[in-house]
Amino acid sequence: MYAEFHPTIKKSKNIRMKSTITIDVELDNGRTPQAISWAATDSTMDEARKAKAMMLSFWDGADKTSLRIDLWTKEMMVDEMADFFYQSMMSMADTLDRATRQSALVNEMKKFAQDFYKKFQESQMKENKV
Repeated sequence: MYAEFHPTIKKSKNIRMKSTITIDVELDNGRTPQAISWAATDSTMDEARKAKAMMLSFWDGADKTSLRIDLWTKEMMVDEMADFFYQSMMSMADTLDRATRQSALVNEMKKFAQDFYKKFQESQMKENKV
């Protein structure tokens, strides 16, 4: 699977900048992700960065729907997935704050993310004691 993202950023009326983000996903015979890597043309990294999981969302304004790609490799541990979700939810709340300035909703999202993470940690403690 190969995905490419080309955001176009308007710098002025006559000049446009372009940045390309490339995501490479290596699949096994059962189409399960074995490796995920990404690179960006604006990055200071010399080579592609590896990832154990990814979540990518696009907003389709015409259909008013969110289009998503969620992938993770076999190496992604359960506790890492919880960390990933917690950090993603907190980042989504920050994005909502910058976009809408709806601080009450943002605080509710962050509280939910914190409660989610606390409950996950508690469930892990119970499972590990057994």
